[in-house]
Amino acid sequence: MAFEGYELLKIKIDRGVAFVTIDNPPINLFDLPLMLEMDRVGRELEADNDVRVVVFNSADPDFFIAHADVTLIEQLPADNHERPTELSVFHAMVDRFRTMSKATIGQIEGIARGGGSEFLLSLDMRFAALGKTVLAQPEVALGIIPGGSGTQRLPRLVGRGRALEIILGCEDFTAELAERYGYVNRAMPPDELRPFVERLAFRIAGFPATAIAEAKRATIGGEPPVVDGLLGEAQCFNATLGTDAARTRMRAFMQGGGQTRDVELRSLDSLLESSGGAARQTQDATDDD
Repeated sequence: MAFEGYELLKIKIDRGVAFVTIDNPPINLFDLPLMLEMDRVGRELEADNDVRVVVFNSADPDFFIAHADVTLIEQLPADNHERPTELSVFHAMVDRFRTMSKATIGQIEGIARGGGSEFLLSLDMRFAALGKTVLAQPEVALGIIPGGSGTQRLPRLVGRGRALEIILGCEDFTAELAERYGYVNRAMPPDELRPFVERLAFRIAGFPATAIAEAKRATIGGEPPVVDGLLGEAQCFNATLGTDAARTRMRAFMQGGGQTRDVELRSLDSLLESSGGAARQTQDATDDD
């Protein structure tokens, strides 16, 4: 039977809507087990003709998805500078939610940085809780780049200038500012968010499945092609992995308490300040290696 055997995702199907709740304590880290379950649920949802809308939310009131597991990134090959010819597992996984014939919605009530932000950017719609949602792409501060589609999704949503502000500035974005930039569809008070998302999801699910699928397919057809951009992003991301700056900064991030709940709840500036002391003591030349 579909949607059974998950440990980190809770799936409920109701009137054509699949509610997928992320539950990977202590911070909903986008680690390998969660990536594998996301890949699996994406494939199952894609093949389920009874599901017309998918809503992602979190069991943790403070974290949607904290970010990708830095220890996994540290283990990636550092000498692969060739342009890939096919999408990575992560790229393929998140892009499936963009291209599947169901409407995909993110209900954001906590922190989503790095890979968590990129997962949300791959969904069709994003709705954020005022005073609770935090979005960011902090990768450049660690010597790498957003490698899970952020460099491709953000310019399409917010424009090149604002995308570079988000990517190069490495600052936290509140729900209010994210709405103003187009990072999310709407920001609303926390007590209004869930009822609004559920009402919208059930409304869409009540329409003919073929019309939903074809409307989404037509809209995707009006966008600039993305796959070639994702392959280019992967090449640029891989080029940063072997630099002294990336190795030093990712190591300092982990030594400074990265991926622990108390530290991750801080503002991004505070998080980078507490974890980046060792990295800042290296010579400036390492940034150009």
